[in-house]
Amino acid sequence: MQLAIIGGTGIYDPLFLNNTENVLVVTPYGQVEVKTGEYRGQQVAFIPRHGSNHAVAPHRINYRANIWALKSLGVQYIVATNAVGSVNQNMRPGDFVLVDQFIDLTKTRSLTFFDGDGTPVVHTDMTNPYCPVLRKIIYEQGMAMHLPLHDKGCYVRFEGPRYETAAEVHMARMLGGDVVGMTNVPEVVLAREACICYATICIVTNMGAGLTAELLTHEEVSAVMTQNLGLVRELALNALISIGQQPPCTRGKNYVSLPGLQDS
Repeated sequence: MQLAIIGGTGIYDPLFLNNTENVLVVTPYGQVEVKTGEYRGQQVAFIPRHGSNHAVAPHRINYRANIWALKSLGVQYIVATNAVGSVNQNMRPGDFVLVDQFIDLTKTRSLTFFDGDGTPVVHTDMTNPYCPVLRKIIYEQGMAMHLPLHDKGCYVRFEGPRYETAAEVHMARMLGGDVVGMTNVPEVVLAREACICYATICIVTNMGAGLTAELLTHEEVSAVMTQNLGLVRELALNALISIGQQPPCTRGKNYVSLPGLQDS
């Protein structure tokens, strides 16, 4: 099973897959229920990042268990989705952004598999954290679908679950950020450590705090995601099927393997 989707806010079920089943994967970090199924003849794994019905808060997601579980199933390509706020006036609600960089401003999360506690200490290169091959394929698919799609951007991660203050949004802009969110890091970092090609489709659901007169609500975020749900699913799946037809990617294969797992 080479292909996987990690669904963010608003994407909690694999209705787009046929012949689905639940697979319980035991990892060193806890158990993970992975939903598997078929799409256009390809096996696809699916994990709802927040669990069913958005029950898991951003700071309590078991990121290490999720990535480990997908790696153990043989996944080589992950397309994720993230609902984000925009701090860039050119990226408006309803736009899609294929981020290529991130800035991490969190303090409390487990960020690595290689922390020296029963593992080697590995300093993973993160010059290009998101797979450029996978991002290019997603962009081509998005253009073919005539989506309002930005081919790059910088994701600034805050702790959550609260939204950012107006001052924090201003800081994110000063640092060169384009969108803000709570969940894409450490997910992208762990995928990189696991030698899994990873990219995320960010959907702008609102402008950042202080950029409009409106207060931020989860209902607003969910409403924009619901409006774009079909397009997000179609884009993610079409990109995965396309990448599955490409020669195997060797990006990152020189990294140290995760203890107890072999590279696919």
